[in-house]
Amino acid sequence: MSERPPLTSAEIRQQFLDFFTEMGHTIVPSASLVPTDDPTLLFTNAGMNQFKDVFLGIGTRPYKRAADTQKVMRVAGKHNDLEDVGRDTRHHTMFEMLGNWSFGDYYKKEAITWAWQLLTEVWRLPKDRLWATCFKDDKGNLETDEEAAGYWRQQPGIEPSHVLFFGRKDNFWEMGDTGPCGPCSEIHYDRGPDACEKQDVPGHVCGVNGDCGRYFEIWNLVFIQYNRVSATQLEPLPAKHVDTGMGFERLVAVLQGEDSNYKTDLFMPIMRRTQELLGHTRAQVEENIVAYRVIADHARAVTFLIGDGVLPGNVGRAYVLRMILRRAARFGRKIGFTRPFLAEVADAVIETMGPHFTELVTRRDYILRAITDEEERFQRTLDLGLSRLDSVLASVQDQIVPGAEAFKLYDTFGLPLEIIRDVAEERGMFVDEAGFQEALAQQREKARASEKFEMDDKSLAAYSVALRQLQEKGSLGAAGVEQDPYTSTEMETTLIGLLVDGQLVQQAKPGDKAEVILGATPFYFESGGQVADTGIVVCLPEEAARQGEGVALWEIAISDTRRPLPGLVVHVGEVRSGRPRVGEPCWALVDYDRRWDIMRNHTATHLLHSQLRAVLGTHVQQAGSLVAPDRLRFDFTHSAMLTQDELDAVVRNVNELVIDNYPVNVHYENYKDAVAAGAMALFGEKYGDVVRVIRTGWPDEELVSQELCGGTHVGMTAEIGPFIVISEGSVGAGVRRIEAVTGRGAQSFILERLNRMNNAAAYLLCTPDELDRKVQDTLEQLQSAQKELAHVRREMARRDLETLMGSVQTVGDVPVLAAQVNVADVDAMREMTDWYRARVHSGVVVLGAILEGRPQIVAAVTEDLTRRGLHAGKLAGAVAKVVGGGGGGKPTLAQAGGRDSKRLTEALALVPGLVSETLS
Repeated sequence: MSERPPLTSAEIRQQFLDFFTEMGHTIVPSASLVPTDDPTLLFTNAGMNQFKDVFLGIGTRPYKRAADTQKVMRVAGKHNDLEDVGRDTRHHTMFEMLGNWSFGDYYKKEAITWAWQLLTEVWRLPKDRLWATCFKDDKGNLETDEEAAGYWRQQPGIEPSHVLFFGRKDNFWEMGDTGPCGPCSEIHYDRGPDACEKQDVPGHVCGVNGDCGRYFEIWNLVFIQYNRVSATQLEPLPAKHVDTGMGFERLVAVLQGEDSNYKTDLFMPIMRRTQELLGHTRAQVEENIVAYRVIADHARAVTFLIGDGVLPGNVGRAYVLRMILRRAARFGRKIGFTRPFLAEVADAVIETMGPHFTELVTRRDYILRAITDEEERFQRTLDLGLSRLDSVLASVQDQIVPGAEAFKLYDTFGLPLEIIRDVAEERGMFVDEAGFQEALAQQREKARASEKFEMDDKSLAAYSVALRQLQEKGSLGAAGVEQDPYTSTEMETTLIGLLVDGQLVQQAKPGDKAEVILGATPFYFESGGQVADTGIVVCLPEEAARQGEGVALWEIAISDTRRPLPGLVVHVGEVRSGRPRVGEPCWALVDYDRRWDIMRNHTATHLLHSQLRAVLGTHVQQAGSLVAPDRLRFDFTHSAMLTQDELDAVVRNVNELVIDNYPVNVHYENYKDAVAAGAMALFGEKYGDVVRVIRTGWPDEELVSQELCGGTHVGMTAEIGPFIVISEGSVGAGVRRIEAVTGRGAQSFILERLNRMNNAAAYLLCTPDELDRKVQDTLEQLQSAQKELAHVRREMARRDLETLMGSVQTVGDVPVLAAQVNVADVDAMREMTDWYRARVHSGVVVLGAILEGRPQIVAAVTEDLTRRGLHAGKLAGAVAKVVGGGGGGKPTLAQAGGRDSKRLTEALALVPGLVSETLS
């Protein structure tokens, strides 16, 4: 490489995009890390994900060539790099993938020529350090890719011996067990002999696709020509495509002359921020380099995931985000952080990546707040975990903490194994670490299994075959099923396809579970939070008469409507009567009342969103929703519980908008114009160039709300009816949830609540108007009675102790009381031990009681006797062991529990002997 200042990562990224712009490519924005149209993926894990429908031949784009830099996550499933993150210098959870695509346009020659030109002429990489690999089937079933190899050998300055062949493991690319695939050609870079970490290993030879760090892949050119239907079956795709992917972080390391991705300007500003916060020297950074790398990598992943609308939780994507964030927090605590710090590190991520990924800048406050809330929550759960650990240690047998219990503490409370081990050893106990690792392995296996979403690639492939067959027969055009859920709730149409058990059939019979494909449909499939329509598809008597004797009457009850692929809408149902046949005319009828209930709730959701922003502030963003016929559920970003005044204001405002009867208008506009005019685009939604905008309000007046939305809505707000909030609460870090009802649901709610209020008033012998005062009076009486009862119980305990003082034994010169008592709770037992010690000044007391069917023990020793070796924790533990339990505590006061109530008397009888043994 000629001498010149190293390129910045921003310059490298832009040069890539500029190069392919010159080659006639359309530069497309990065898709979200959350796939919007692919239910088979947890995260976007490759640049081609957003073009999968094009490769399958079921989708189109207005361009034949595209390029972008795509943010991807590889932390679950087949592509999982989490284990290597931080331990090496090249793997990451979230990274950028530079890519260029051809959709049935150019193929191997152009892809290879342009790759060589960009690497050697634009970026000036030494030609003698570049190697290319091509596909040669080690199973002998597919042809060797001599075509690609030939093009490589034609590149100016390439060393012919640097063109190599490898088998399926290295040079046949597949996105998953099924789906688009094909041979690939990888470009590897030789970092020189010094990059080999195995120079001292006898017999080691460096090589491409070897086991050392000298050669590593920087670009993969995939030539997609097959669709894998099964493990043994490949089908040629309708057109051949090019899909390339270049790891941006690795490329930047090469071009900046660094031996580690973490030494580039993509990571150094983030790691410097961590160093500044800790006040570490360079030597301390190197001493803790794995933690620094993990924090930098995970902070990037967390920032981008939250920026794309994911929030911490316990399932799916939310669980992965929580796990990554807490993993970074644990590494932070290990190297010296004692307070939440990740938001400050994430701010450095936004400063570094925000100029290109502008959504990070736009959502900065939201991202940082969500990170801080989750990190604070983790610190609180850590304290709870330690408390739970005390309970576990009190109940273990044989002084060994079961591995499954230790794993629960780790999995539920995030309590590290090291802390569990330290606390156990202080009590003279040990942790079954082998059992812990076994439970951890089982959990990982379950996590892998749970990564399958509602539809796997096999089902997706079956639908794609059905769609292609219907298009080839002429039953469907290129655009697919005509869907219009907005004009009417019924439509005359044609039954063009029937799927039973995933297979296309010509006819179905009564009782069959079938998926119905219509030429056109008024049914709405689940999308944007709105549930799918239900209804019926029928062949009516007059239709049968009009069509002649060959058409039978039939009816199919529709319970769900889905769009498994763009262009294909299926109606899931059961044949109630008759034998529907493909090609017969029919009527599709949506459940009219149910649809109206849904529309009321959907429009109310928009009004709720606008009024939450009006009352709480514009930081409020939708974070999820459900629009069903019986209720609406709306999740939104807000860090605090709503006060009653705030909630009342929101409800009052929404109902006033309903009463004022504003018109709800639908417009189709250019996306950029709609957003510029103030229409709200929501997290996780994918929008085309032309969008549907729902605007509520009178012309020439300030709008009540405006959102991009594909759902169904009422025409005037008064059609919503009453709006009632039935709950408000937290569902995650920085996210609140409101559930509400409207229309018929609100009417039922009001009547039910009125009936309950009238019944309660009757029970309390008052009128409904007097109910709140009557309830207050009753509560005060109850509290007074409870105080009196507590006082009586305390006095009884005092009298019981007085009686028990006659049972005190003298062991040596020490007064010892061991007795079973009848008390309400452990607190009363502790108080009795206090009274005893106050009476005798120097002595030992061990009390036992049966509480909720289990034996409980409290032991106490006066301070002076602890210096003679007596220890309340050891006494409690020894007594508890007899009743099948364990426990411990301080030298002066301890608590224990067990399982065998029948042996409590026997256990307490041991106390004098234990005291005597200790004193002697």
